[in-house]
Amino acid sequence: MSATPNETDTAGPLTHFDAQGQAHMVDVAGKAETHRVARAAGSIRMQPATFELIASGQAKKGDVIGIARIAAIQGAKRTSDLVPLCHPLPITRVAVEFELDAATSTVHCSAQVETLGRTGVEMEALTAVQVGLLTVYDMCKAADRGMVITNIRVLEKRGGKSGEWVAAV
Repeated sequence: MSATPNETDTAGPLTHFDAQGQAHMVDVAGKAETHRVARAAGSIRMQPATFELIASGQAKKGDVIGIARIAAIQGAKRTSDLVPLCHPLPITRVAVEFELDAATSTVHCSAQVETLGRTGVEMEALTAVQVGLLTVYDMCKAADRGMVITNIRVLEKRGGKSGEWVAAV
C-alpha cells in the first residue's frame, strides 16, 4: 500500500497555529460536508501465559476483548475531550476489530470511524485503538506488567478536499 498521488506524508503549514504562531482550533465552517472515513491500527504484545488468559476467556476481570471493544468505541466518541484542538464530531459509525495472534502472543486492534462532516476522523480512529489496547493492558496488568503497546498508526483516510490516503506498509 502506498500514498495516493493526491496526498503525501509531508503536509503543508501546520493548521493548528495562526499567523502569530498561537495555537487555535481550525475553522471548518467553509469546508464541505462529506462522508469521511479513517482506519487505524495497533498492537499489544505480551507473555504467552497472558495471551492464553485472553484467548481462553479466563482473565480474572472477565471478557477482555469484549470490554476493550466497548472502551474503544467510547474512546472514539470522547476524542475531543482528550485532544485539545480536536473538533467534537457527530460520529456515524465506529467498528472495532481484534485479532489474536498466538504465534507472537499479540493482540491486534483496528478501528474504522465514519462521519458526515467538515473534518476528518483520523484522531477518533487513533484514539479508539489506543483506548482499546489500554483496556487490554488494564485488564491484564496483574498477570503481566511488561506488555508493550506498539505500532499505533493511521492506515487510511477518505473524504474531504484531500481525498483518499493509504499508508505505505
